[in-house]
Amino acid sequence: MSSCSRVALVTGANKGIGFAITRDLCRRFSGDVVLTARDSARGRAAVQQLQAEGLRPRFHQLDIDDLQSIRALRDFLRKEYGGLDVLVNNAGIAFKGRVVNVSSMESLRALKNCSPELQQKFRSDTISEEELVGLMNKFVEDTRNGVHQREGWPNSTYGVTKIGITVLSRIHARNLSAHRRGDKILLNACCPGWVRTDLTGPQAPKSPEEGAETPVFLALLPSDAEGPHGQLVTEKKVVKW
Repeated sequence: MSSCSRVALVTGANKGIGFAITRDLCRRFSGDVVLTARDSARGRAAVQQLQAEGLRPRFHQLDIDDLQSIRALRDFLRKEYGGLDVLVNNAGIAFKGRVVNVSSMESLRALKNCSPELQQKFRSDTISEEELVGLMNKFVEDTRNGVHQREGWPNSTYGVTKIGITVLSRIHARNLSAHRRGDKILLNACCPGWVRTDLTGPQAPKSPEEGAETPVFLALLPSDAEGPHGQLVTEKKVVKW
C-alpha cells in the first residue's frame, strides 16, 4: 500500500485540460495524483513530461468504456489507498471526497433550446438515472430518424451530451445527500470554458492551464465545505440550471 493516504485521480489526463488539471493537482494536492489514459504509452509519456518538471504523478491505464479496465483501477485504488479522495471527470469509481465532472455551459444553452416539456424533465429534482438514460436514448433514436427537432430537441449533439453529464451529476449528488450524507462528499459538474485543445483548435481564448482552474477549485474544496454540491459551476461560480 502507498505510504500516502490521500489520492486524487484524473481521467483522460494525457493531454489538454486533463493534463493541466493533473499538473495543478500535483502542485497543490496533499497526496498522490494518479494520471489515467486509455493509451498506456501516451499516458506514461505524459507522466514523464510532468516528472521532467519535478512533479510526481502516478500512472494507471483506464478506458472508461471498458468495465474490466474500470474494475482494475478500482481494485488498484482500494489496495493502494483504501479508496479515492478526489475524482476529476467520471469513471464510476468514486468512494469519498470530491467528484468533479467536466461538463460545459453548452449544456445550459442546449437546455434552453429544448422544448418546454424536455426542459421540465431535465430540470426536475426527482428525475432518476434510468429516466435520464431513457431520454438520452430517445435523442439518439430521434436523431437517427431525422425527427429530433420536431420532438423538441436542440440541433446540437454535443450540447445534449453535456446536458446528460450535468443532469447525471445532479442525480448522483442528490443520491449522495440522501444515502451518504455523513461522508461529506461534494459532487459537481463544471465548465472549464472555451479552451485550446485538439477538439476546439487554436482559436479558443483559454489555455489548458486556465481551463483547469475551475475543476481544480472544486477538487480542492476544503474538508469543512458544505457546498457547492450538485451544481453546474463555471469561473468558480454556480450558475442556475
